[in-house]
Amino acid sequence: MLHRSTTRRRDRLSASGFTLVELTVVITLVGLIATSAYTFFNTSFSQYLSLQAEGSSFTELATQSQRVANVLRGTTDILSASKDEIDCYAYFSPSDAFVSRIRYYKADNNTKLLADVTRMTANPPTGVLIPESTQTFTIIDNFRNQAGVNTFSYLNASGGVLAMPISDLRTIKGIQVTLVSHGGNLSANSSQTISLQVSLRNRKTNL
Repeated sequence: MLHRSTTRRRDRLSASGFTLVELTVVITLVGLIATSAYTFFNTSFSQYLSLQAEGSSFTELATQSQRVANVLRGTTDILSASKDEIDCYAYFSPSDAFVSRIRYYKADNNTKLLADVTRMTANPPTGVLIPESTQTFTIIDNFRNQAGVNTFSYLNASGGVLAMPISDLRTIKGIQVTLVSHGGNLSANSSQTISLQVSLRNRKTNL
C-alpha cells in the first residue's frame, strides 16, 4: 500500500515538470524578448546621443554666428569683400579700446571658418597695425561648403544684394552672414544653417 502511494506521488511530480520541447520554446522566447529589448534600448540610446550631438552642434553654430554678426556690426571700414571672405576694421571684443584688422576666411579645403585678428595702436587713420599681435581663431571647425550659398552677402542702403565683384566698397551698408556646418553626427547629408543680417552702424557716418 505504501509502495503504491509513493509511486503515484512520483508520477504526479513527473507529470508536473517541463518537457525538453517546452524548455526549448521558453528559452527561445526569452532570447527573442531579450534581443528585442536590447535592440529597442540600444536604438533609443543611439537616437538620444545623436539628438544631443545635433543640439550641441546647433548651439555652437548659433553662438559663433552671433559672435561674427556682432563683430561685423561694428565694422568701421572694409578693405576687401567676397562671398567667402571679408577683410575689415572692427572691434573683435566689446572691451577693445581700438579696432583690429579682422579677416574672416575659409581654410582647410573649405572645412573651417577662421579669423585672423591683428591689433592696432589706435583707430585709423592714426593707428598702425601691430604684426606680432596677430592671432588666428577657429570660428567653425566643421564648416560645410554648400553650393550656391554665400558665406557673406553684401547689401546696399535699400537692403538689396550687391552684385560681385563690388567695385565701390563704400556702397556696402549691411552684410548677410550665412554659416553652414555639418550636423552633430557629421554625416554627409546632415547640415545646419544659420543666416543673420547686420547693419553696419559705424559706417553710416563715415560714408
